[in-house]
Amino acid sequence: MEVEVGNIVDGRVTGITKFGAFVQMSNGKTGLVHISEIALDYVKDIAEHLKVDDVVKVKVISVDESGKVSLSIKKALEKSNIRSPKRPEVFDFSAKGNTSEMSFEEKIKSFMQDSDEKISILRRNTDSKRKSSYRRSSSANI
Repeated sequence: MEVEVGNIVDGRVTGITKFGAFVQMSNGKTGLVHISEIALDYVKDIAEHLKVDDVVKVKVISVDESGKVSLSIKKALEKSNIRSPKRPEVFDFSAKGNTSEMSFEEKIKSFMQDSDEKISILRRNTDSKRKSSYRRSSSANI
């Protein structure tokens, strides 16, 4: 089977780099999925979206004279209207202890405490960023 631009084929991730992922297609040819072509949203870390041996659908974007194949998972997703493969976050529920022995009120109280802590951390981080950007902008006017 010859690689043709526009085809959507299945492939297996064989390698991951900071700039993209190498995918081996069913015909044995390997192509590169650039980091900008991995998902519909912004990709900072490829490992959040892909890992070696994942099977993905890819669209052949281009094949140059030397035989290098450019692939896109994003364009294959747009075509089939499937959401981007993103690894779910792993939560450690055991850290809170045994919640099955807690009453509903205790669970709510614990949740509210956690929520308040997270909000205060978020506010501190946001406020410090605002202050530092204000200092930069005011010092630039001097």
